[in-house]
Amino acid sequence: MFFASAMLALPNLFSQDAVSTLPSWIPAKKLALGIDLKGGSDVVLKVNRVDLEGRRLQAVGGNIRDRLREANIAYNGLTGSANVIEVQIRDANQVDTARQALQPLTEAVATGDIAGRTLREVTMETAADGILRFTLTPQGIDYRVVAAANQAAEVLRLRVDGLGTADSVVRRQSADRVSIQVPGEDDPEHLKSVLSQTGDFVLRRTNTSVPLQQAIDNGAPEGTELLYSGDDPPTAYLVDRQILASQMDVTEVSAGVPNAQGEAVLNVLLDDEAQDRLAATGSDRSSVLVLLDDQIIGTATVKGAGEPVEISGGFTPENVADLISVLQAGALPAVFGVVEERTVDPALGSDSAKTGTSAAMIASGLIAMFMMAFYGRIGLFASVTIAFNLLLIIAVMTVSGLALTLPGIAGIVLIIGMAVDSNVLVYERVREQIRQRKSAGEIIGPGFDKAYATIIDANLVMLIAALILWVFGNGPVRGFAVTVAIGICATLFVTATFTQSMVARWIARETYRDVRKSLHTVIFDRLNIRFMGIRRYVFIGAALTGLGSVILLGLVGINLGIDFNGGATVELRARQGDANIPNIRERLAELNIDGVLVEATRRPQDARIRVASRGGGENAEQTAINVMRDELEPDYDFRRAEVVGPTVSGDLTYRATLAVLISLLAVFVYIWVRFQWQFAVGAIIATIHDVLLTMGLFAFTSMEFNLTAIAAVLAVIGFSLNDTVVVYDRIRDNLKSFGQMPLSILIDTSINQTLSRTVLTSVTTLIALLTLLIFGGEGIRVFAVTMIFGVIIGTLSSIYIAGPLLILFRLRPRRSRRGTSAAPTAVAG
Repeated sequence: MFFASAMLALPNLFSQDAVSTLPSWIPAKKLALGIDLKGGSDVVLKVNRVDLEGRRLQAVGGNIRDRLREANIAYNGLTGSANVIEVQIRDANQVDTARQALQPLTEAVATGDIAGRTLREVTMETAADGILRFTLTPQGIDYRVVAAANQAAEVLRLRVDGLGTADSVVRRQSADRVSIQVPGEDDPEHLKSVLSQTGDFVLRRTNTSVPLQQAIDNGAPEGTELLYSGDDPPTAYLVDRQILASQMDVTEVSAGVPNAQGEAVLNVLLDDEAQDRLAATGSDRSSVLVLLDDQIIGTATVKGAGEPVEISGGFTPENVADLISVLQAGALPAVFGVVEERTVDPALGSDSAKTGTSAAMIASGLIAMFMMAFYGRIGLFASVTIAFNLLLIIAVMTVSGLALTLPGIAGIVLIIGMAVDSNVLVYERVREQIRQRKSAGEIIGPGFDKAYATIIDANLVMLIAALILWVFGNGPVRGFAVTVAIGICATLFVTATFTQSMVARWIARETYRDVRKSLHTVIFDRLNIRFMGIRRYVFIGAALTGLGSVILLGLVGINLGIDFNGGATVELRARQGDANIPNIRERLAELNIDGVLVEATRRPQDARIRVASRGGGENAEQTAINVMRDELEPDYDFRRAEVVGPTVSGDLTYRATLAVLISLLAVFVYIWVRFQWQFAVGAIIATIHDVLLTMGLFAFTSMEFNLTAIAAVLAVIGFSLNDTVVVYDRIRDNLKSFGQMPLSILIDTSINQTLSRTVLTSVTTLIALLTLLIFGGEGIRVFAVTMIFGVIIGTLSSIYIAGPLLILFRLRPRRSRRGTSAAPTAVAG
């Protein structure tokens, strides 16, 4: 397994060109990198529900008109507004006939899901004066929204492929949203322009029946309308309402030969019916206008039958390539708007990858040296285990194609620190068995089984938090959940196979004296700290700090980032010299954008702009960023841009809250099943205390609370529970053997027995997190600070809160005869 993992991870040490020269028996697949490490754009498009309702209203109105005409039923005033259409039947005697003719519009339709459900999209009722009223149901609109998002995902995938990008990912994010990730994209405005176009392509003929100025002055004649180009100043056209050709008529598109003016040309081949409609227009270049999403983009030159239509409009080759991508992919079924954007400059992504990798390597080296210094020769086994863990994580992610993100690197660093925990638990159990002069078989068998049971319990609570974060997380934060989950599984596998095998061989070859000499934790053997002696003072302190956090949260609140408040954050780098903060503020003030904060960063050439959530709808933030980009881009590179609309921020807040609550509930149930209700309640109370203090840290320091902070909070929950479970596991074991021992002494004994593991795991995790804080870069600084605080308070709460709570609950074994294996329970008195 070690060799296989090494072979799968090996290509990541070489460039792509070098990988292609490796022998064929070495896998050539490399680890996929997320947007924040490779650069690129992550854009989320949302169905415009209002537009979709309007389209459905028009479609239903057209169906009503057609059916009444087919049935020769005269009607008046077919009108619609909001989600209601009304039509008045002229002859009262034909109302029932009209109802029968229109009844099929109200029949239930199959949703196409596995359950075979149906729903009614339209309801019909009869009002006074022969009026039939049709109402679009909310369920029907929901169904159409989901269908539109499904169809749009495929259209958008084709558009992205047409741009020639590699490793792009297009997926449904929710019922009404589609996420598009394009690694390496360095022009987000171009990408958003191509993706957000509906793609309603039509050809319409200009009308010369009246002079243009007369139509402007007196209004367009019936059957025509006035349209204006996007030029500055705009040009007016009088255009027939009849559509000569549309997207549905297009059979082939390609780039044509540039025209006499050197402009790029688009060739569009139409089907025979559309060609016949165009035949009457002649070859006058200005007689046919080309519209895309109701905007005039150019004119069409119509040639003979079977010849493509030449479309020109001052295009560049890039414009033509975009049009080809849009027309080949087809039109979107509804209007979509950009509600979330996370763009990273490739250079910034590369810097983040380097700093993150350096942090992981430095953390690994420091922890390895610490373990060898503390445990001596056996500490080398832990170092090898860490290396195996890393290889296994990278190999799994490489094979699976899962992208590594910056929070994912943070997750790997966290796992490096916590992976030592499994080794420490094994070593400490081995040390206990040796101290009792057990045989080699008793050391490896029962000793390892006891350690591994604790390892499973401790790691599963962390795994539960990671899985819940993956389900409810978003974007790069999912990368953290993925790496933590893979890391935990790798740790359990490596411990059950690699660690056990190494320890067994070592013990089989060494003498008792050599083994005991190699385990340098004797400093913990003589400790008999009376932790429970000060439990009342600790309870008072915990209550006061928890209450203080609540008061601080109520008075000061949390500095919510754009993930939860909406808005935008932009990081700039001056093209020359240092960033001029006052000048940026002045230039943005002239744009009349409210709620703009410009601040310096640790690098003088960089600046950060924060834009508060706008009140102008889903695309207001995007509009503000576009205006800022036009103003500042000549002097500054936009290194990072994150834009979150109000709907997305509301959803993220809801999902983040739900993630924390569900993780606490899931862990509560797991501990109750594995232990007893007293342990479950004690663990949850201690964890809630840790979460309260962590949230108080954000209120006290005004650190930005964003998605990365949520990942840190859930990681704190996992670590705190991990530590608590190890202590509880030892308390449960001692209860089985020493049921008559006073509970406070039994808990003190259990904590002292596990203190070496608690201290060593906390120290190695802190080493990893401090390395992440120093070398990991700005993007994961909040995570590192939060976790350092969480590790400290989690370690203290597992001792001074989780333990005393068991005394408060008066925990006792079911049978108190010494040496029994009774499970613990609570008794009165």
